[in-house]
Amino acid sequence: MEPLLSVFGVNWKLLLAQGINFALLLAILSYFLYKPVLKMIDERREKIAEGVKTAERAARSLAEAQKKGDGIMGDASREAEALVKTARARAEEKGAEIVKSAESQAQGVLADAAARAEEAKRLAIKQSEKEITRAAMLAAEKILKGTSH
Repeated sequence: MEPLLSVFGVNWKLLLAQGINFALLLAILSYFLYKPVLKMIDERREKIAEGVKTAERAARSLAEAQKKGDGIMGDASREAEALVKTARARAEEKGAEIVKSAESQAQGVLADAAARAEEAKRLAIKQSEKEITRAAMLAAEKILKGTSH
């Protein structure tokens, strides 16, 4: 084998030394570089997997929170509608009471005004009767004075 290597100009001792150097370099690089890099890559892969799981849990939590929020908003909306409906009903009742009260007050005022008008009419008639009686007495007195002369 030595003649074959010498034909090609290869020194087997140098080749063996280079092989040993290469194996030694390979062992050193494997120990100090390759294994730590693989360890870092595995740790990074685990962190990424954990981050993905955390993101999925967060997405599920967000979806649940949105469902709950939608439910709460729906309940609040229905409750607000009920409150508005109740408030409108109360306002209508109160308005009806106010109108009724105003109508009864107006009827009271009208009845009072009618009573006053009736009283004024009665007083005017009584006054007129007195004036007519006095005018009749004066007329009768004049007539009697005129006939006695």
